[in-house]
Amino acid sequence: MHPDKDAPPGTPARSDGPRRSDAQRNRERILAVALAELTRSPATPLSAIAKRAGIGQGTFYRNFPHREALVLEVYRHEVRRVADAARHLLATRAPDRALRAWMDRLARFALAEAGLSAALRTTAGTPRGALTKLGRGPMRSAVALLLKANEEAGSIRPGVTPDDFMLAVTGLWQLDPRRDWPARARRLLDLVMDGLRAGASGPGTPARDD
Repeated sequence: MHPDKDAPPGTPARSDGPRRSDAQRNRERILAVALAELTRSPATPLSAIAKRAGIGQGTFYRNFPHREALVLEVYRHEVRRVADAARHLLATRAPDRALRAWMDRLARFALAEAGLSAALRTTAGTPRGALTKLGRGPMRSAVALLLKANEEAGSIRPGVTPDDFMLAVTGLWQLDPRRDWPARARRLLDLVMDGLRAGASGPGTPARDD
């Protein structure tokens, strides 16, 4: 981005729409790169994230003055994306397929959260469990939406609560990413899905990966 320049006296005010658009793109690029890098290596320096995002140091630190600010915003951004995915999937797939696809999205989120939590532990003054508290509300709402749609369709057993569901998938956060993580995550989620279907009131269609 070009540095801001003072306009000469009398120059008509220029719309800052394009500038805001550029700033938003820069911010989203930083968040995307930071998510990938911190998931892969929680100790990745901020300077390396800025370089890989193609963002100048000045622009980077104006957005995220310190590591904690970056990690928390990456987490908030990813939580919103995962939560929003529930509504999108329900609009484009049958409820059981939407639920199973969202579970795969949740698995990727769990992997990212492990890296972000480790990155946050390197900062000072952030209480343990801060990330989990930030994500609890949006995640619970997304799960409730998916369960309601599936119960109404008869594709899962009645009476499953968001707390039931989150307890059932807690194992995602226990998987070692260095030990065949994708296959183990799929197996766990298939088992959870089978359990949700047991006692369903409708015929249901077994959800498979597309």
